[in-house]
Amino acid sequence: MALLTNPTSGKGRGARARTAALQVLRSAGVEVEDLVGADAAEAQRLASDAVAGGVDALLVAGGDGLVHLATQVLAGTTTPLGVIPAGTGNDVARNLGLPTHDTEAAVRHLLAAQVSTMDVADAGGTSFVTVLCAGFDAVVNERANRMRWPRGQMRYNLATVSELRTFRPLSYRLTLDGETRELDAMMVSVGNLPSFGGGLRIAEGASTDDGLLDVVIIKPVSKLELVKTYPKLFRGTHVTHPCFERHRVSTVEVVADGVVAYADGERLGPLPLTVSARPGALHVLR
Repeated sequence: MALLTNPTSGKGRGARARTAALQVLRSAGVEVEDLVGADAAEAQRLASDAVAGGVDALLVAGGDGLVHLATQVLAGTTTPLGVIPAGTGNDVARNLGLPTHDTEAAVRHLLAAQVSTMDVADAGGTSFVTVLCAGFDAVVNERANRMRWPRGQMRYNLATVSELRTFRPLSYRLTLDGETRELDAMMVSVGNLPSFGGGLRIAEGASTDDGLLDVVIIKPVSKLELVKTYPKLFRGTHVTHPCFERHRVSTVEVVADGVVAYADGERLGPLPLTVSARPGALHVLR
């Protein structure tokens, strides 16, 4: 197996997970290619070389961002992905039923796992696994990335407060399996998995084996109502709110002015984007 690590993920959890994972894997008699890239480009090249060399599986020790990188290499191949959760969110690992706070247990699960397939989504040539954000949440991400201070979660909290003061519903044009709609909304999200961002279950009910995308629309609400509804995202209970709307489609084009989309926590680029389901494109250890 190849083990790809992001040593900086999860405030150093990645480096600690790498050490623990190597010990468990080698104790089990697994031959391990230990891959640590200096940056994302080198990490992706190392992963590509390992897969081309015929490894039996690619394991990643990091968060959803490293899963995103590995998906660019593995989608459309038969080499399975194994996730050793060591990031901040770990939504993919949670969806695969892996322990998120015990590296040794997670590795033992992977060694006993079965190979199955899961859907991924393609957005303008980039594959993603969790959720594409193209509304208020994406605007917050963009502001936070421009901020130099503070660091960590507090930067996103401040960005949220700053955007909330001036945010207005956005005007969208959505083409859902060929049917075009124009509407205003607070958020438009395209889910392959139910959650992103460490358990925000915006696409509650989404399945990774139905070959479909869950397009979630949060229709215009007051700022107070948006703040009150936000905690419900962690429980998935927002789906009963009158502002919630869902469409299950194979392809969606999302058009809006001035919005930069994010997926798996990574910056994809400005809208418009066309997102398509890729049924069963990723092999995983589950």
